[in-house]
Amino acid sequence: MNYFLFALLLLTVRNSHAQEEPVIFEPGVISNGGVFGLTISPDSKTALWVKSNGKRDTLKIMESQKKGSKWTTPVVASFSTADGKWKDIDPIFSPDGKTLLFQSDRRVDGMPDRKGFDIWAVKKEKNGWSTAYHLGNIINSDSSESYASMSNNGNIYFMKNKDGNSDIYMSANIDGRYQIPQNIGAPINTLDRESNPFISPDEDYIIYFSSAPGGYGETDLYISFKNGNGWSAPRNLGKPVNSKLSEFCPFVHAKEKRLYYSKQSKKGDKTTEDIYSVPFDVQHYKQDK
Repeated sequence: MNYFLFALLLLTVRNSHAQEEPVIFEPGVISNGGVFGLTISPDSKTALWVKSNGKRDTLKIMESQKKGSKWTTPVVASFSTADGKWKDIDPIFSPDGKTLLFQSDRRVDGMPDRKGFDIWAVKKEKNGWSTAYHLGNIINSDSSESYASMSNNGNIYFMKNKDGNSDIYMSANIDGRYQIPQNIGAPINTLDRESNPFISPDEDYIIYFSSAPGGYGETDLYISFKNGNGWSAPRNLGKPVNSKLSEFCPFVHAKEKRLYYSKQSKKGDKTTEDIYSVPFDVQHYKQDK
């Protein structure tokens, strides 16, 4: 085999994962036209996601366990709300699987006027989940915080809706205490909407959605790599991950090497949203970055 053919074959292999068509995750069991925001434990045995019924008037976190090759019938997670008393969204496991972050508009002690979403967490216990606990009023504020994900060192990246604009922020974990969140700035944040940041365990790349012009749909997924003290120019994940629909809620499962994310379409007053997955090789996106 000559060098040119070998190089072409190598390029094809490297790009094969990126070209595979995304598939709906567990249709009929988990994906049913009214769900988004999946996370899966590092051991691939526990899945949690948001049940929206497509209308988002009720938002609750659902849970399923994997038994053999099948997922069990979903139930409302013990820390969420079965009766819709409050809204819970965006569960994401920490890299070690011991903590689950999520956001809720439930009442915060001492903050009777707070109406937006705050970042909460639960700990994984032997027989289920701990009581949900609030992450405090340094990382949280009267602005709405959502889609929080954690790196190995405990730093948390999330969206903050401030002055009508959504940007991505980071709160550093120093000696177990969360610091005042910092806007991570350009080139990731723009004058358009940036949200739903998934930070890699080693904090070396971030995947998020943006509504910036030049994408395929209303919102697309982008990736940026840590570059010294800043971030590289964002790169659109491209087709077939992105489409004319809205893509959001990215989550990369390191062991499975899969990207899970949600797609939403609207037709009249009907909203359909489901969870998709596709093989994911971050090295593909490092090429020519």
